[in-house]
Amino acid sequence: NGSIGKVLRCETYSPCHLEKTHPDLFWYGIHGVESLFTVMGTGCQSVKRTENTPDLDVVEGAWQDGRVGIFRGYRKGKSGYGGTATGDRGTADDIGKYDGYAPLVVEIVKFFRTGKPPVSSKETLEIYAFMEAADESKRQGGAEITLESVLDKARSEEHTSELQSH
Repeated sequence: NGSIGKVLRCETYSPCHLEKTHPDLFWYGIHGVESLFTVMGTGCQSVKRTENTPDLDVVEGAWQDGRVGIFRGYRKGKSGYGGTATGDRGTADDIGKYDGYAPLVVEIVKFFRTGKPPVSSKETLEIYAFMEAADESKRQGGAEITLESVLDKARSEEHTSELQSH
């Protein structure tokens, strides 16, 4: 809510259990990534998977204005949801906590009443591009992957699929 000024860096964490039917972060990791984007907003340009072990994933995102967002996904050990954000006027140590389903239900009801989603389509697409770029970085041994390259690939595959269906 602006209490720490302009956010310069944010680090979130959440469980990141794997599910064979989902790419790595798309199962539980998405919740910590959503918290990261709630604080950072859109504008992530590139991602690299800086750590990938059986117990932990660390993904670092570079935002267009030089800010840094980091997600840590735990499969063992640390549990729960949270994070820290540092701004130009201070630090917040209690971001991204899980407060149960009540806040979600409130947003769902607002959406049904207004038709306006609580999260923009731009942010939603960027969250998914972030997670896919993290997987691509893993496939490439920790290489930096742009979100634009992930979105371009998705557009190309969508176009190819449309051509094949006609």
